[in-house]
Amino acid sequence: MEYYKILGVEKTASADEIKKAYRRLAVKYHPDKNPGDKESEAKFKEISEAYAVLSDEKKRKEYDMYGAAGFQQRYSQEDIFRNFDINDILGQFGFGGGKGGRTSFRFGGGGGSSPFDFFSQAGGCGGGGCRTQQTAKGEDQTYELSVTLDEVLHGAEKTVSLRRGGTAENVSVKVPKGIESGKRLRLSGKGAASPNGGPPGDLYLKVTVLPHEQFIRDGDNLIMEKKIAFSDACLGATVEITALDGKVFKIKAPAGVQPEAKLRIKGQGLPSGPIGERGDLYVKMLALVPKQLTGEQERLIKELAQAGL
Repeated sequence: MEYYKILGVEKTASADEIKKAYRRLAVKYHPDKNPGDKESEAKFKEISEAYAVLSDEKKRKEYDMYGAAGFQQRYSQEDIFRNFDINDILGQFGFGGGKGGRTSFRFGGGGGSSPFDFFSQAGGCGGGGCRTQQTAKGEDQTYELSVTLDEVLHGAEKTVSLRRGGTAENVSVKVPKGIESGKRLRLSGKGAASPNGGPPGDLYLKVTVLPHEQFIRDGDNLIMEKKIAFSDACLGATVEITALDGKVFKIKAPAGVQPEAKLRIKGQGLPSGPIGERGDLYVKMLALVPKQLTGEQERLIKELAQAGL
């Protein structure tokens, strides 16, 4: 999760600004304000998780250091909500709980239970809160998922084979355009079974983008090498380039093009997310130095050397 975006604050936001942002969103999406609204319920879960991290100095520092993907690999939801008194915080906003008040929610607390199990407890939410008796959720699991640069470019639907209860189960997962290594895709309810009849855990697919034989990824941009003759590097030439999606482009290498110089083909990189624009393709020009020369070539090179080239 991108916690700053979820709360609608900048990365430089102060603790007070973060608290005010959470208060505003909590008032809007709290289940007591939106009974039976699953979308608001999901949003409330997100903003509460974001606030639990960004209101804690240590967790926020690690989140800023490792990024969303790295942080979520290090912290389970139980870790995120440990020592986070949601009742006291919501009590300050007028949602019950607080010191001496009735408990509205329970986040974390051991036993492998999800910090959000209160939404599925008997009796539901409303009129001051949810009951805290609950069954433990199954453990979350993590699998590795390899994708190609072509799948990053176009998006893909892949099939993952799981072992569940001693049998194999194939599940489909959509890989969004622009996915990066280290990102995780969540399959709800596809994790381990609960030991006591509760809901199953979730399955997280950790994405690894496989290396490509021709293109190197640099954020949303792609970099490739194009070898040209030494004479073309000196005199200039038009070269043909095939992009990742198969489109062919003719670009001009200027006379005197320097080693490692990059020529840009706009919009031929990778998409910036599922609906974002594509980055650019950069072509490195590498002048070929022949390993062997014919007699005539050697004579001409010696003449060039005498001429100062």
